[in-house]
Amino acid sequence: MTESKLKGFFESFLDKEPLFVNKKVLLSNYTPECISHRDEQIDVVGKILAPALRLDKPSNIFVYGKTGTGKTLTVKYVVDNLKNVALERNKPLKVIYFNCKLKKVADTEYRLIAQLAREFGKEIPATGLPTEEVYKTFFKILEEEEQLLILILDEIDQLVKKAGDEILYNLTRMNSDLEKSQISIIGISNDLIFTDNIDPRVKSSLSEEELVFPPYNAMQLQDILKQRSQNAFKEGVLSGGVIEKCAAYAAREHGDARRALELLRVAGEVAERTGSETVKIEHIDDAEEKIEKDRMLDVVNTQPKQHQSVLYSILSIYENKKNIVFTGEVYDVYKKICNKIGLRPLTQRRVSDIIAELDMLGIINARTISKGRYGRTREIALTMPDSNIVNIKKILEEGLNLS
Repeated sequence: MTESKLKGFFESFLDKEPLFVNKKVLLSNYTPECISHRDEQIDVVGKILAPALRLDKPSNIFVYGKTGTGKTLTVKYVVDNLKNVALERNKPLKVIYFNCKLKKVADTEYRLIAQLAREFGKEIPATGLPTEEVYKTFFKILEEEEQLLILILDEIDQLVKKAGDEILYNLTRMNSDLEKSQISIIGISNDLIFTDNIDPRVKSSLSEEELVFPPYNAMQLQDILKQRSQNAFKEGVLSGGVIEKCAAYAAREHGDARRALELLRVAGEVAERTGSETVKIEHIDDAEEKIEKDRMLDVVNTQPKQHQSVLYSILSIYENKKNIVFTGEVYDVYKKICNKIGLRPLTQRRVSDIIAELDMLGIINARTISKGRYGRTREIALTMPDSNIVNIKKILEEGLNLS
């Protein structure tokens, strides 16, 4: 496209009437004024955290639920309201939120504690100090004045996976030594059995309250989409059946409201690109295909080498069988790939754990079955469409230097 044609395209784009009024309303990090179908959870979290307004340490809370069930949204909504009341009443309450999936923030014990100290205005070098020294600095900051810290650790299972569970023990045990301040932890996780795998000593020190968020059903998702779409789109832009189809898609994906909102937003973008004056049902189908393809490719591209090797093994077997794949045969192919690319093979048990992680990411579907006296194995099926397999294999071959 020549420069003049490109300029003309941009100018004609600006001359068109946009379908959106406020696209941000459909983003996952947007907090609405009213949260639908989570009154019970808001009430529970609010009652647990209320003592913070008297500077009494609230119980630690562990919040569980599948992706898109409103966990982070609800916690942030309650905490924001709590902060507003604390500000009005001049209560020294501080809230710090971390997404533990982010690299270079919460992937090591040092980085997390250093970042906590920075949140209070203390400069800590990225590396170089003993971790114990960083803890002492953070402890000293907390003891400078009376205050209560609520620490929200989103994707807390990722923190423990990367940095170990000792960090949770150290943070909770710190309260017994603090005189002026206290720390309360809110952990948010998609892994319903996360605490089953941490040290009993750590679990005991957390003494947490647990709250499980159920998935949204199709009717609840419709309510959420209608509420957001009123502020996101111009009036009359959505064709009949669009919201219902978005809700049906997301209900199929374990009641994921985040996915429903993303689907509606991308459908609106697809409609704008094609010059349509309305968002139609066919735009939902196009958006679904685009999201699934982009999400899968992005997830695969960011996996560690060991995970990529296991997935490549599964895809290689599937291409030949076009049927169910079993853990044992995956491990045999995986070892050959490791030898070929100079990667040290993991144990079969660890490979089985990686298969479970790929299942949690939605790349595959792994079902554990019993083979009687021969033990247990996993039946592995692909959740991706066959059209994606070629592109994913190409990404894996490049990442593993197999091409």
